[in-house]
Amino acid sequence: MSEPREYLYKILVVGDLGTGKTSIIRRYVHNIFSSNYKSTIGVDFALKVIQWSPEIIVRLQLWDIAGQERFGNMTRVYYKAALGAFVVCDLTRQSTFEGVTKWKDDIDAKVSLPEAWGGGRIPVVLLANKSDLVNDGHGQHVNPAEMDELCEKHGFIKWFETSAKDNTNIDEAAKFLIKSILDIEEQHGSPDLEEDERIQLEESNANNSGGCC
Repeated sequence: MSEPREYLYKILVVGDLGTGKTSIIRRYVHNIFSSNYKSTIGVDFALKVIQWSPEIIVRLQLWDIAGQERFGNMTRVYYKAALGAFVVCDLTRQSTFEGVTKWKDDIDAKVSLPEAWGGGRIPVVLLANKSDLVNDGHGQHVNPAEMDELCEKHGFIKWFETSAKDNTNIDEAAKFLIKSILDIEEQHGSPDLEEDERIQLEESNANNSGGCC
């Protein structure tokens, strides 16, 4: 029996300050939730290993980009070699919805798929987070038609209404993004990363096998 193929995917998690990016990552990676996370400073990341199928193992690096880092000079460095992204907004704060298009434009301007995959935009999923607070009477649920229109207009491949607290649609959103990247991988083969990018990702993998740094 042949050894399973292993893929290493760097995934960005971006959005305005306080939208729940760290909570989403920790729910997905460790299945834990706390309302007392401190704001991320700069960048943090976590690793999750997924047995996608008997033939495929996916190693996800989830890069938590701080909200206050938006459009700073360092984001281009943080985005390097990413193959997909989540943009997160807060259902209880309308201003964070206005920010998602700017985050998406920033990603599109600073990172692209490998040339071996034809270049172009990386797949990006929009997460409308904190649905648990809406259920408690804060803010309101999104209008699906409006969200569909927003995604089509700005190039998001899909959107999900999520809650890190209730673990709503976190796994589903991740599976959709992973499948989107795998589909590209199957069409074009493994991307030919530059040597320094490959070393950086492999070292990060080895140094952070326990989860968040």
